[in-house]
Amino acid sequence: MRLSPLNARRWRNFKTNRRALWSLMIFGVLFLAALLAEFIANDKPIVVNYRGHYYFPIYKFYPETAFGGDFRTQAIYRDPAVQCLIVTGGNEACFDDDPEAVMAQAQKTGEIDGEKIDKGWMIWPVIPYSYNTINDVGTAPSAPDKDHWLGTDDTARDVLARVIYGFRTSVMFALIVTGVGSLIGISAGAVQGYFGGKVDLFFQRILEIWSSTPSLYVIIILFAILGRSFWLLVFVSILFGWPALVGVVRAEFLRARNFEYVRAARALGVSDRVIMFRHILPNAMVATLTMLPFVITGAIGALASLDYLGYGLPSSAPSLGELALQGKQHLNAPWLAFSAFFTFAIMLSLLVFIFEGIRDAFDPRKVFR
Repeated sequence: MRLSPLNARRWRNFKTNRRALWSLMIFGVLFLAALLAEFIANDKPIVVNYRGHYYFPIYKFYPETAFGGDFRTQAIYRDPAVQCLIVTGGNEACFDDDPEAVMAQAQKTGEIDGEKIDKGWMIWPVIPYSYNTINDVGTAPSAPDKDHWLGTDDTARDVLARVIYGFRTSVMFALIVTGVGSLIGISAGAVQGYFGGKVDLFFQRILEIWSSTPSLYVIIILFAILGRSFWLLVFVSILFGWPALVGVVRAEFLRARNFEYVRAARALGVSDRVIMFRHILPNAMVATLTMLPFVITGAIGALASLDYLGYGLPSSAPSLGELALQGKQHLNAPWLAFSAFFTFAIMLSLLVFIFEGIRDAFDPRKVFR
């Protein structure tokens, strides 16, 4: 797709800001990895080959009986007995006392007690633990080692897996809240600033009342009635977050509505909607984009704060705020606090640098060569 001359100039301006460009590439790689978290950190194999058939446990439920077991519940793939059944093609020797020894023999010789087997295999993620996998590590939290690169938390869950899933949750939450909230806030600010008068006065009174509503109490009440969930938290955050951009957009529209090109467009019969969103809004985007880094980092900070206080995501969900709380509660396990701190620091710094470059790219007064 060919870019318009204006967008091509903006892209050139963005690429000139090396810090923003490198931040975008690094953040893109990290976010892509987080989107593919199930393929990177999971307690289920990516692919299972059993008796010549392929199974994909990440996407589909398979009972243990599908691999020659006795139970119709979901197969526990980290169980040595289940692994032995897959590798040996469902051989009954796996029900012996030492399925690991049976599996080792099958992998080495391709037969058990002189009987040829239909050998299977599994492909595991790099980190064979999900964010909610309870590991047998003895005392929890446990320090980083070769199996758990960032250690485990106080319930023996792998910290690196929770960081990957928590990073994805935080970024998705911030993008949804910022995107929807910005659309509402920009539209409301544009209407206020463009029409002014009684419309502006009426909306300003509504904003004053709405902004004074104690959002934390509303969240606590809703969660007590409806229970904690990701989408409920998104809804409440949008409900109280959209006024963040109204003041900036309103001021730009109040300033620009009496410019000569706006008066000329009105005289030519151009509709108010076209004037607002095609002619005035692009000139107001610089001030809007200046505020966006604060909005998106504020959304991430708000989610972390609510999780830290116990009013955010469900306790079983991967949460960076909950990890920070564990770091405070377990000062003898510094890897918990360091993991949360560096994840927040890297994520927020990259986002600020990216939006700084976007702001400069949209600024018509800045031309880079």
